[in-house]
Amino acid sequence: MRNIFCLDYSQTASPNGKGDNIRFIIYCMFASFITYMSMYAFRKPLSVGTFTNMSYCGIDYKIILIMSQVFGYMISKLIGINFVSQLKPCYRIKIILLFIGIAWLSLFCFAFIPRPYNILFIFINGLPLGMIWGIVFSFLEGRKCTELLGAGMTSSLIVASGITKGIGKFLIEQYQVSEFWMPFLVGLLFVPFLLFGVWLLSKIPSPTLEDIALRAERVPMTRADRKIFLCSFTAGLFLTVTVYTTLSLFRDFRDNFSVEIWEQLGYTQSSLLLATTEIPSALAILLLTTLMIQIKNNRIAFYGNILIVLSGSLLMVVVTILFVLGKLHPILWMILTGFCLYIAYTTYQIMFFERWIALFRCRCNVGFLICIADSMGYMGSIGILFYKNFFSHHLNQLSFLINLAYISSGIIILFSLISFGYFLYKEHESVTKPVNNILAPNKSTEILQKLT
Repeated sequence: MRNIFCLDYSQTASPNGKGDNIRFIIYCMFASFITYMSMYAFRKPLSVGTFTNMSYCGIDYKIILIMSQVFGYMISKLIGINFVSQLKPCYRIKIILLFIGIAWLSLFCFAFIPRPYNILFIFINGLPLGMIWGIVFSFLEGRKCTELLGAGMTSSLIVASGITKGIGKFLIEQYQVSEFWMPFLVGLLFVPFLLFGVWLLSKIPSPTLEDIALRAERVPMTRADRKIFLCSFTAGLFLTVTVYTTLSLFRDFRDNFSVEIWEQLGYTQSSLLLATTEIPSALAILLLTTLMIQIKNNRIAFYGNILIVLSGSLLMVVVTILFVLGKLHPILWMILTGFCLYIAYTTYQIMFFERWIALFRCRCNVGFLICIADSMGYMGSIGILFYKNFFSHHLNQLSFLINLAYISSGIIILFSLISFGYFLYKEHESVTKPVNNILAPNKSTEILQKLT
C-alpha cells in the first residue's frame, strides 16, 4: 500500500506500464471508495433511529424525516443536471468539502433544535449530498477501466450504508446515544476519512488519449449539448429512467427500513447484520465488473448490461418466492435480494451509462445522466413512502417489501426488454441519420494514429 501512495499521479497522463496500471486502478478505487463511504456517514445513520411513538400531522415521524431527506436529495439531483454536468475539474474538491460540511452542520442543528422544527434541517442535509456521486464519479469516467473504477466506488455505496448504520446502531445500543445526536456523531467519526479520500482524489490525472479514443472525451456540457442529447434520446431516457426509478424506490425502502425488516425477521440485535450482510453483494459485483471490463466492444458490453438487469430481476422473483414458501433462510434471502438489487443498480450507475456514451459517441458525461435518473428515482422513493403511510399502513415493512419485490421486478423486466429493442433501432438510425452531437468519426482514428 505504501508503494501505491508513493506513486506520483498528479501528472497529466495515466500510468502506462502494466504494473503501474494495476496500482493506478487500486489507487482510484480506494480514493473513490473512501470518499463516498465517508459521505454516507453524513446521510444514512439517520435511518437507524426508529423514533418510536413519534408522529406529526398524523404521519409517522421517521417517515417524515426520510421523506424530507429524500426530497432534499431529489432537488439536489435536479440542480445537479446542470451543475454537475458543467462543473469544471478545478472546483470538484472544494465543492465536495463544502457540500458535506453543510450536510454535517445540518445534522448538528437537527439534534440541537426541538422537533418538529428540526425536520427542516434533514431536508437541508439531503440538499447538497445528492450531487456528491456525480462529482466523485467525474474523476473516474471516460477511461478504459471506468467500469472497474466505478465498481470500487459503488461497492462503497453498498457496504457503507450497512457499516455507517451499524455504527449508528452500536452507538445507540452500547452507549445509549440519543437517536437525534447519533447521526452527527457518526459523521464526526468519518471526518478524517473524508479528508483523506478527497486528498487522494485530487491526485488522479485526466484520462489519456487512449481513454478518449476508446470511450469518447468527457467534457463539461453546455445547455445546447444537453438539449441535443435529450432530443436525440427522449424515448431511451424515459425507458431507462423508469427502470432506474423502480430500482431506486426498492433500494431506498429496503435500506431506510432495514432495522425494522430485520426485527420482523426475528433479529432484534441487528448492528452486526447491518454492517456485514451487504459485503457478499459488493464482492460479487466487483467480480462481475472485472469480467465486464474485459469486453472492449462497447456494443456487446452495452446490450450485455441490459441482459444483466433482466437476469437480476428474474432472480429477485425466484428468491422471493422461495423465501415466502419457507424454502430460503431469511438471512440468505436478504443477502440475495441485495445482490439482485445492486447488480442491476450498479449496472446502470457505472456500466450502462458509461457504455451508452461510448457506443453512440455522445458529447455527454455520466454525471448528467445520473442526475436525471436519480432525481426521478428519489421522486419515486417519496411516492412509495406516501403510499405506504396512507394506503398500505396495515402491512408491516417486511410484507410491503415482499410485494414491492414482485411488482418492481415485473416493471424492470418489461421496460428492459423494450429498451433493448429501442437502442437497437436507435443504433441503426444513428448510422443512417447521424445527429449533430455525435463526435466526428475521424476523431478516434486521429487519436489512435497519435498513439501508434
